[in-house]
Amino acid sequence: MLPYFPRAVATTRGDRAALIQAATGAGITYSGLDEFASRLAKGFRSLGLRPGDHLSMCLENRPDYPALWWGAYYAGLYYTPISTRLTPREVGHILKDSGSTVLIASPSQADRLLPELHTLVPNVRAFVAGGRHEHGEPLERLISGRGIELPTDGVEGAPMLYSSGTTGQPKGIKRPLSGAPLGSTAAVAALAQGVFGLGPDSIYLTAAPLYHAAGVGFVNAATALGATTVILDRFDAEQVLAAIERYGVTHAQFVPTMFIRMLALPADVRAAYDLSSLRCAIHAAAPCPISVKNQMLDWWGPVVHEYYSGTEGVGFCHCGPADWKDHEGSVGRPLMGELHIVDDAGHEAPQGVDGRIYFGNSPSFEYHNDPDKTRDAHLNGWATLGDIGHVDADGFLYLTDRASDMIITGGVNVYPLEAENVLISHPAVEDVAVIGVPNEEFGEEVKAIVQVAFPAEAGPALAVELIAWCRGRLADVKCPRTVEFRVALPREETGKLYKRLLRDEDWAAATSRGAS
Repeated sequence: MLPYFPRAVATTRGDRAALIQAATGAGITYSGLDEFASRLAKGFRSLGLRPGDHLSMCLENRPDYPALWWGAYYAGLYYTPISTRLTPREVGHILKDSGSTVLIASPSQADRLLPELHTLVPNVRAFVAGGRHEHGEPLERLISGRGIELPTDGVEGAPMLYSSGTTGQPKGIKRPLSGAPLGSTAAVAALAQGVFGLGPDSIYLTAAPLYHAAGVGFVNAATALGATTVILDRFDAEQVLAAIERYGVTHAQFVPTMFIRMLALPADVRAAYDLSSLRCAIHAAAPCPISVKNQMLDWWGPVVHEYYSGTEGVGFCHCGPADWKDHEGSVGRPLMGELHIVDDAGHEAPQGVDGRIYFGNSPSFEYHNDPDKTRDAHLNGWATLGDIGHVDADGFLYLTDRASDMIITGGVNVYPLEAENVLISHPAVEDVAVIGVPNEEFGEEVKAIVQVAFPAEAGPALAVELIAWCRGRLADVKCPRTVEFRVALPREETGKLYKRLLRDEDWAAATSRGAS
């Protein structure tokens, strides 16, 4: 179906629900979405914004959030959804770095952010969606009285998302605007339609924060294709099952930690909901432990699909349920981009040998205002997300870990993911992170930080048991020498783990001891 944008749907199926809030059933039709986006685009133009200019947004999950993206898209703008978990100072960094001149916030985010941002970024004009604030203007005032005619110089806008900052200061990931008329290009929509069967009669459930790359990409794809998107306020394991049953959800996207939390529900709760409408459960963002994936396939049947890609848009691998059963642990074969595995010397590695993963013939991108990071992500015209992996004889890709997470102990490279996958399979473990910590003799040693299902079980005896559990399944050098228990690990709402924060604590403590 072309063109790929809401107006194309509104002209033929305007009364169809485009966006629905799962908790209340309230939402926006395609006619309402198109009218809102069109008027908003006119409002942005009235502020002097022109194609290629930049604005940002910070709101909770709600139906008008994607409508704001489409308004920016209609106006040919770059738009940046910002995490609601960031501090005012972190939000200020993104506003300055991106060159945003407009920020749209929900009332609660306005209360939290605008007093400080008013001083940090005084040149940014703030609008409040559905409310008022002394440092912001009502968004309704920007829309009121505008026509719904499309801009005469209308070209496609695009998201410019920022990395989560798990390995340092967030960086904007910028791709060139297409310069094409509205609805001309929609790579994610085409993939979602061709690979996952998402289409005009689909009901798509999003459980992730809408500021996340998967939320932006797949919700945009769903609305470009004419599907109905059901939006959860936040992830809740049982509410996911309830929403699938209530709305007849056909497609949904998750991260592995969501699978783990759904599997932890009591058996009677899991059995209480009718999930028969579900045709495709997509997961990505982090490697899924094999035991978890098998449990999900046993529960939901052959509807669980995996893909590997990134915010940078570099490459796209897919692994359907049947292929995964034949290649357990794989993230699939490339459907977009040529796969290259490169060793430390810059040469292509043989089959089965780990190396850095690159993709050729992928869309171009840059890290905004960071030419060094951009250069480091490219080699021979190929581009990388920074992950390590290998391919098998059938061309299926297996992730080993991120290069930045690698531990070097006594000159041996250790990838934490291997130990994490073993430890998460222990019945007492609810979540785990394996990191490298200082060791005077070996440089680094392996440490596990564990969240247990029942806190009363945490203690020296369980630590010994977990180390033994790991050593019974992996080489000693890959296993933790110490275990620390925590009530919870620092994860993003998307499931992404902030390993940097954990590592920084141990390295700072070691430096402090050395100084004393």
